[in-house]
Order: sequence, then C-alpha cells, then structure tokens
Amino acid sequence: MIESEFNQLADAALTRIGTAIDNSDGDAECNRSGNVLEIEFDDGQKIIINRHDVNQEIWVAARSGGFHYAWQDGAWRSRRDGSELFGKLAELFAGQGVTNI
Repeated sequence: MIESEFNQLADAALTRIGTAIDNSDGDAECNRSGNVLEIEFDDGQKIIINRHDVNQEIWVAARSGGFHYAWQDGAWRSRRDGSELFGKLAELFAGQGVTNI
C-alpha cells in the first residue's frame, strides 16, 4: 500500500475512535496530538493509540498489553491473532465502563 493511502485509512480510524469516545456513555477523555490518540479514564488508566508509519500499522498500548493492527481485507487486523481493531477497543473500553464504541 502506498504511504498516502495508509495515512488516509489510519487517520480515518483515529478520527472514528476519537468521535466514538466523545459520544460514548462513560467517563473517558480523548486527546489527539498528531498521530497519537490518548484516552484517559476517570481512574487514571490510559490507552494510547498511534499511527506507526514505518510498519504501516495502528498500535494500541493498554494496561493489558500492546497490540498492532495492519490493514488487511478491508479492516484493521492483528497479524498475531486476527482480531479486529474496533472489536478489541470495544473490549478494552468496556473494561473501563465505556460503552457504545
């Protein structure tokens, strides 16, 4: 995939995540700085999501671990276990009491 296509897809995903957090039922604050989206929950825990240009992946850092997602077959999928980015985020956010992602 060419760099501009990756950037467009990754930025759309980060925007979608930020919008979902802003519209969610829960106490989470979302801040974006360039390629990095930082989500902080009311208990102080954070999830960091960033666009990793070199590998053309979206990386997620959470208390439960780090996850890498690449664009495959029309979705952001983990190369490790095949999980889908938004499904994993819904799971991580639900653990913090944030729903409707």
